[in-house]
Amino acid sequence: MGKAEYLIVLAACVLVTLPLEAAGARVYRRPKRLARAVLPMAAVFLVWDALAIAGGVWHYAPEFVTGIHAPFSVPLEEILFFVVIPVCGLLTYEMVQLTLTVFQRRGDRRAARR
Repeated sequence: MGKAEYLIVLAACVLVTLPLEAAGARVYRRPKRLARAVLPMAAVFLVWDALAIAGGVWHYAPEFVTGIHAPFSVPLEEILFFVVIPVCGLLTYEMVQLTLTVFQRRGDRRAARR
């Protein structure tokens, strides 16, 4: 896989959770809410990453990243990580909530029939 390995993992995360949007999670359909949920924490962690890289606390193995860097030497893949993974988490959370609501309603209907 080489230099595309990190990007491939991120793409796989998106592909695995994308059907949840079609099933009713409605995360992508509410972009303002999505941005409010993801961007503040992404900004905090990107600053943290930039400081850690500048301080020599950690680095990214060049054989696993494309070599495209934002300011402060943060790799493109790491920027995408802080957006993609929270979005996938939100998709999963929303689908679990929807599923629980459906089961709760079914249970309520069954109880009402008794």
